[in-house]
Amino acid sequence: MRGLLDKRVLITGGAGGIGLATAKRFLEEGSRVAILDRDAAACRSAQQQLPGLQGTILADVSDDKAVARAFQELDGLFGGLDVLINNAGISIRQPFLSITPEQWRTVTGVNLDGVFLVAQQAARRMLAGNGGVILNMGSTNGLVGYHYYADYNAGKAGVIELSRSMALELGPTIRVNAVCPGFIMTPMQEAEYTPEMRRSFENKIPLRKLGKPEDVAALFAFLASDEAAFISGQYFVIDGGEIAGGLASQA
Repeated sequence: MRGLLDKRVLITGGAGGIGLATAKRFLEEGSRVAILDRDAAACRSAQQQLPGLQGTILADVSDDKAVARAFQELDGLFGGLDVLINNAGISIRQPFLSITPEQWRTVTGVNLDGVFLVAQQAARRMLAGNGGVILNMGSTNGLVGYHYYADYNAGKAGVIELSRSMALELGPTIRVNAVCPGFIMTPMQEAEYTPEMRRSFENKIPLRKLGKPEDVAALFAFLASDEAAFISGQYFVIDGGEIAGGLASQA
């Protein structure tokens, strides 16, 4: 991709799953990459797997003070920021009527509040520098309804609208987009999906397969690059065709 060489890239939730695959992809593009994650053991493992990482930063994105400290650490590491991949997220499979207020706050705290807190810190640095790109992790769950993930769905819908609003306010200096994956087989999904659920999901997807973290990493790389210089304020679905049709499209 054009324009990623030596770019300073921060990836939240970068110690595993899509985040780790994205860190690997940006390193392959010649970028300078740091990851932010709340899992210390996973950070150590990521550094071993990807020795080219510039550093790992421990922080919970739902904690505004922790995020502020993390960016002070990032300032010492990079002295600025060119690309933010706002990827950190969690989900807890639970029927709507069983969701507790504490669980609601936990899920939306990471998936929506965390995106806001990290993006705000990143944007301030980009505006003070030479601009940049912010890519927020949405989901097809933010576009259509899914059973048992009401808190997750609501947070991801919020991320999409937050991204569009940010694009309006931060342009022309900063481009902002959201990436909305469908069923991507990450460790988080592996913990939630039984083999039967996995086969059921595959059968609902026109491409008849689940996505890989590397698929999403490739989209992030494109949207961060100069190849996407005229793209901002949009959300990009990467789901194998899953939500291309409604009830009438089901065989």
